[in-house]
Amino acid sequence: MNLPYLTTKNINAFIKAALAEDIGSGDHSSLGSIPENATSKAHLIIKDDGVIAGLELAEKIFHYLDKDLQLEFIKKDGDMVEHGEVGFNVEGSSRSILSSERLVLNCLQRMSAIATYTHHMNQLIKGSKAKLLDTRKTTPLFRLPEKWAVVIGGGVNHRFGLYDMVMLKDNHIDMAGGVKNAINQTVAYLEKNDLKLDIEIEVRSLKELDEVLQVGKVNRVMLDNMLPSDIRQAIKMIGGRFETEASGGITEKTIAEIAETGVDFISVGALTHSYKSMDMSLKAF
Repeated sequence: MNLPYLTTKNINAFIKAALAEDIGSGDHSSLGSIPENATSKAHLIIKDDGVIAGLELAEKIFHYLDKDLQLEFIKKDGDMVEHGEVGFNVEGSSRSILSSERLVLNCLQRMSAIATYTHHMNQLIKGSKAKLLDTRKTTPLFRLPEKWAVVIGGGVNHRFGLYDMVMLKDNHIDMAGGVKNAINQTVAYLEKNDLKLDIEIEVRSLKELDEVLQVGKVNRVMLDNMLPSDIRQAIKMIGGRFETEASGGITEKTIAEIAETGVDFISVGALTHSYKSMDMSLKAF
C-alpha cells in the first residue's frame, strides 16, 4: 500500500502515545500478580463476521513493547473472517502480552469494523467508476489506524489532514467573500509559499458550480448534498475539466444511485464515525 502517512516514525509515535495513555506509571495488575519470568500463550478469538484489519499494527504493538514476543498469524489484513475463528497466536512474556492486550484489541476491533463497513459500501457501488473515499471525520489521535482500515476494506483515503490538500468548503467560500475570491486568494497563497497542493472546492448548487467553471484553477469539485439528477447535470457542465466528488448524507440506500451518475469519487464520513466495533478477545490457552 502506498500510504504516505504509514511511516515507521508515525506508527511508532502512535503506539508510544497509546501505550503511555494506558500503562502510565506501570501495569500494576500484571507487575503485582505475574512473576517476572512467567511465559504464556494466547490467541485472538474473533466473535463477529467481517473483514479483519489491524493485524500488522497488532504485531508492531507487541514488538514495540517486547521484541521477543513470538506471533503466528492465521489470518492477514483484509481477510474475510467468521465468528469463532482465530486470528493469531502470541507467545512469550506473560506481562508483555497482558500489557499489550487492550491496545491491540482496541485497534483490531475498531479497524476491523471500519474495514468491514467500507467493504460493504464498496460492494454497493461495484461495477461503477466511482471510488469510495473517507473523510477527516475521525477520532482525534486515532486517524492513522482509521484511515489505514479504510484502505484495507477497499476504500481510498481522502486527504489525511489540513496540510496535504486544499479543500475550500462552504464556510471558506462564505468567509472569503465568494467562490472567485476563495479560489484566487488560495492560488496566490500557494504560489507565494511555493506549495504544490491540489485544490478541491465544494459547491452547493449548479449556480455555484457555474462560478467555479468561470474561474477554473481547481482540480476537483465536490458536489455537496445534490440530488442524482443535479449531479448528472453538474458532471455534464464540468465536461471532464475537473474530477468530481459527491458528498453529504450518503447512505447505504442512496450510494448506488449516486455512483450511477458517473461521479469520480463518493465520500462517506460514516466509514469512520458510525461504525460498530467488531467483537474480539485475547485468551490464554
